[in-house]
Amino acid sequence: MTTTTSAAPTTDDDLPGPERGQDSGDPFDRDVLPTPPGATAALLRSLLAPRRARVALTVLLLLLQQAAAQTGPLLVAYAIDTAVPAVRRHDHGPLLAVAAGYALCALASGGLQYAFIRASAWVNQDVLLDLRGRIFRHAQALSVDFHERYTSGRLISRSTTDVEALRELLDEGLQELVTVVLSFVYISALLLWLDLGLGAVAVASFVPLYLLVRRYQRRAQEVFAARSTAIAALIVKFVETMNGIRPVRAFRREAANDAEFATLNRHHERSNGDSLLEMARYVVGSRLVANTAVAGIVLWGAYRVASGTLALGVLAAAVLYLRRLYDPIDRLGMFLNSYQSAAASLEKIAGLLAQVPSVPEPAESRELPPLKSDFPGREVVFDGVRFAYRTGGEVLPRFDLTLPAGQTVAVVGSTGAGKSTLAKLLARFYDPTEGSVLLDGVDLRELALPELRRGVVMVTQEAFLFSGTVADNIAIGRPEATREEIEHAAKAIGAHEFISALPDGYDTDVRKRGGRISAGQRQLVAFARALLADPAVLILDEATSSLDVPGERAVQRAMTTVLRGRTAVVIAHRLSTVEIADRVLVMEHGRIVEDGRPDRLIAGSGRFSELHKAWRDSLAQ
Repeated sequence: MTTTTSAAPTTDDDLPGPERGQDSGDPFDRDVLPTPPGATAALLRSLLAPRRARVALTVLLLLLQQAAAQTGPLLVAYAIDTAVPAVRRHDHGPLLAVAAGYALCALASGGLQYAFIRASAWVNQDVLLDLRGRIFRHAQALSVDFHERYTSGRLISRSTTDVEALRELLDEGLQELVTVVLSFVYISALLLWLDLGLGAVAVASFVPLYLLVRRYQRRAQEVFAARSTAIAALIVKFVETMNGIRPVRAFRREAANDAEFATLNRHHERSNGDSLLEMARYVVGSRLVANTAVAGIVLWGAYRVASGTLALGVLAAAVLYLRRLYDPIDRLGMFLNSYQSAAASLEKIAGLLAQVPSVPEPAESRELPPLKSDFPGREVVFDGVRFAYRTGGEVLPRFDLTLPAGQTVAVVGSTGAGKSTLAKLLARFYDPTEGSVLLDGVDLRELALPELRRGVVMVTQEAFLFSGTVADNIAIGRPEATREEIEHAAKAIGAHEFISALPDGYDTDVRKRGGRISAGQRQLVAFARALLADPAVLILDEATSSLDVPGERAVQRAMTTVLRGRTAVVIAHRLSTVEIADRVLVMEHGRIVEDGRPDRLIAGSGRFSELHKAWRDSLAQ
């Protein structure tokens, strides 16, 4: 179905209090959606599984690079204990061999490091490309009720800030982790091989370092979760303010918004400062342990060299290895920094991707039967329908209604009567809590969404236009339409004249939200879009409520063209719109209290007659 709604709707008179943004304790009111157990690990596996071969290649390259890099101190030990004494005997062969071996190892290490960076970058960018695409596709697939509750700012945060945190981990953090782990394995084994005592002391010194890392990891997990939430809150506030810049200016909200943003900014500053403080504590502690261990091992080794129980070359190699062993410890803290930030972000992304559409595709879909006449309209039946929003009371109690094919029905009533809910159920933005909505006898839940979207189109008050040309916006419902078909639809609606007067005609870029043209012109483009889509059922939700009188008249003329022969549901506050209807339904508290032709209801003494009289009196003033 082609729709003109946006991800962040304006208002909905039918929504109970919590749905309109009051704090209800709903997880949608917080930044983190509930994440099923194991969902984060499953997401990571699903991202890496298709790239197993490339991941294995990067690991192999790093293994070889570390093997080449860790050979250097062994060559130094050999040079001190063997090659230098050989030079004293005028035998330069061992020293030349050491020099050549060291050069080859350096070249191999550099070449393998370059190959590893290239291979890992290939994998990392592919993973991030996949993840961003998943977030975008999944967000589009989620039902309208999700987008009405989870703000667009949070979605932007998921696909930008959180993906960026994961990028930093993949680009830098994982290499640091693997390097530290491989260094520990290689160097521990080599130290134990060179000298069992020195190796044992070096390995034992990792116990306090391990405890330090564990403590930092626990504290950082809390700190980075808070920081990620603070960043998302800033983005949400910024997006909300910029999207509502007109009411912000109109109601002089700048100072209040500045104060709210400053509070959020300070919260972010504090959470960021907490993360830096934890990092500083870790770095100071790890350096203290590492330096103490190196000093102790050097003193003990020097004593053993002096006593003749340890070769000088072995001590020199051990010291070099110890520096290589402890130097990455600081970088391990940076990895843990990236890891905690990425883990918090990945959990949020996994929580988003774990959301299931409340309006799912049917397991086995059906097709609509052929049209019963030359007219495009289809019969609509609400059969025993009940509906309640998740966090509110029942909006529609037991509701039964039949709309014959080709009939135009106007639905009127006070705010909160259930008019927009009826429209959303017919558009299948929501499914009924009980009962079913039928289109020519087929339950909407049994129709594949593309089939439903071809049959039912909704035009809303906002008449949302996307950045792009006028022609592109008209053709959204039928992208394959020719230019002639697009222009024919615009002419039928009465939009061709103003479109042709635009700087580039149908190729004029309407810019963000169609801001280059007026509200009435946007509504005409939306009607041309609906006419070109050629739906069997058309829903007009407050399609003229934001227009002035000339704009309303132009749109009403367009409505007459669009509705001809179709089944139409017109949600109206302005009773002038009702004049084109074959039938009027008056709703109160989710029930139909009056049903009949407009002229008969006006002539009566019921609720619609009162509404019509009040409307006439307002025009006379």
